[in-house]
Amino acid sequence: MASLQYLPLRAANLHTNANTTDKSSTSQLFLNHQKRNRFFSKNLSCRAAKESDGSQEDARSKSRSFQNVEGGKFDRRDILLGLGGLYGTTAVSQAAFAAPVDATKCGNADTLPTCTNIKDANCCPPPNPNITDYVLPVNQPLRVRPAAQLADNKYIEKYNKAMKIMRSLPKDHPHSFAQQAAIHCAYCDSAYEMVGFPNVKMDVHFSWLFFPFHRWYLHFYEKILGKLIGDPTFAIPYWNWDSPDGMPIPAMFADHNSPLFDKLRDDNHQPPLKIDLNYSKSTPSPVGDELIQANYKVMYNQMVSSSKTPELFFGGAYRGGEAQVKAAGAIENQPHTQLHIWTGDPEQKYGEDMGRFFSAGRDPLFYSHHANVDRMWNIWKTLPGKNRKDIDDPDWLDSAFLFYDENEKLVRVKVRDCVDTKKMGYVYQDVPLPWLGSRPPPKAKGKGKGRGNKAGVANAAEAPQVFPNASEVLPQVLNGLIKVSIPRPKKSRSQEEKEDAEEILVIDGIEYDGNEYVKFDVFLNDEDEVESGPNNAEFAGSYSNVPSISNNRVKVSMSLGITELLEDVGADDDDNVVVALVPRTGKGKVTIGGAKIIISS
Repeated sequence: MASLQYLPLRAANLHTNANTTDKSSTSQLFLNHQKRNRFFSKNLSCRAAKESDGSQEDARSKSRSFQNVEGGKFDRRDILLGLGGLYGTTAVSQAAFAAPVDATKCGNADTLPTCTNIKDANCCPPPNPNITDYVLPVNQPLRVRPAAQLADNKYIEKYNKAMKIMRSLPKDHPHSFAQQAAIHCAYCDSAYEMVGFPNVKMDVHFSWLFFPFHRWYLHFYEKILGKLIGDPTFAIPYWNWDSPDGMPIPAMFADHNSPLFDKLRDDNHQPPLKIDLNYSKSTPSPVGDELIQANYKVMYNQMVSSSKTPELFFGGAYRGGEAQVKAAGAIENQPHTQLHIWTGDPEQKYGEDMGRFFSAGRDPLFYSHHANVDRMWNIWKTLPGKNRKDIDDPDWLDSAFLFYDENEKLVRVKVRDCVDTKKMGYVYQDVPLPWLGSRPPPKAKGKGKGRGNKAGVANAAEAPQVFPNASEVLPQVLNGLIKVSIPRPKKSRSQEEKEDAEEILVIDGIEYDGNEYVKFDVFLNDEDEVESGPNNAEFAGSYSNVPSISNNRVKVSMSLGITELLEDVGADDDDNVVVALVPRTGKGKVTIGGAKIIISS
């Protein structure tokens, strides 16, 4: 069997710890592997978007016959060697066991067209056969990431100096700003293949890898900046968009004479304009205090009421060999995506820089945006609730990425080593969290009419409006308002039951062309034809996307925790919930496959 020729490479553990393995033998093994797989080819050709030649299915098919020389199936422990990676070039059946995601061979980003259309289609790092396992330094100075709007002039001068040096480095230097920006393109536009799964590309978005990948990414970006100015205590600022004073683009990034400035931003969204965390290109944003309150509601919804379990907060599981899962966590879905769209330049053909993932890292503001996203992970774990804790699945903990560190070494890092930022050497400056008190006051039970439920009719003489069951009308193109009734698996749960398990609304089969920008809002038991946004008590959340350049069909799902929301709208005792889907952008360009309510396990 052809796959057996790679077994020695797998057993040798290609990405080894220098302290435990002979470097010379490891390097030779890696070079042999490099010849077979053309790892980090210097002469990568441009290619059109995603191939559809069935290679992934071929790999999975081959994996079903993958056996050892004695004819028996390999034990998981024989395959998952070293840092949780699957080594070699043969896919392993996911029916047999799951596996961590591990980055390996890098090629052109799949969602980019040919190089004649997009500059820098090759997002891969400089080639380097010497990969070591990263070990977090001990007794390192603690770095404190400041809120950008609170940074003083001395700090801003230091950041400007570091960025000026980074921008001046040769483009192919691993510490150059061009290379830092390319990291996001490579990992977020499917340039990397998974170790052990040839032709299976990885994308860290829409899955549980979103938070840990970006945390490691910022860690090395920050360490490199500190190295360039000789200050190991330097920490990047975070864009404090969850607080009123921090909602505009921070002033340090709006100075046209600063290396922190990026010209490819929306000219209509410059400071002192505040960000709309529920932004849609087709819907006017609220203004003044109404905008601030709407932003508070978005934050409360995404951080508190709708993300009480790890699955809801982090996103769907994503394991080695699997196609992209496409199930974003609460913060990734909103407001992370809205910040990208709001900031990027709409006058550009492809919405650069922040408006597309391939180019987002070219804007220094990107790193401060994601620093605040990362901060949300820390905050989420401190909020009340027994289930607010990191994922304990080994396939998450052992997933791995490659980065160049501050010493220009190509290192492999694992998710398990980034769950505690203090161990990584940094914390965030404390600021108030005004959105924590933004839970809407509960409605009186049975208020209003037309909810389509047996319980809670305001006037017994008035028949409730009846809406079709979701299974009767979905799938359906979202051309306009869709209202459906969804049965609940259990009503009137005790407080203990609610603390143990979350009631979740799942919107399945959200399907659209990847190059389209779509957004729709979700409301529960709404009585006002959902003309308002997050300030409406019935607002459950939004779905939106950062469009790619490829028009490949995207299929995703969205999960919203609704236990607390059902209490707030007085529907806790109802048999059914009326769910309203309201298109905001891309009307008629997205299909909704189905909707259901489940209880988390």
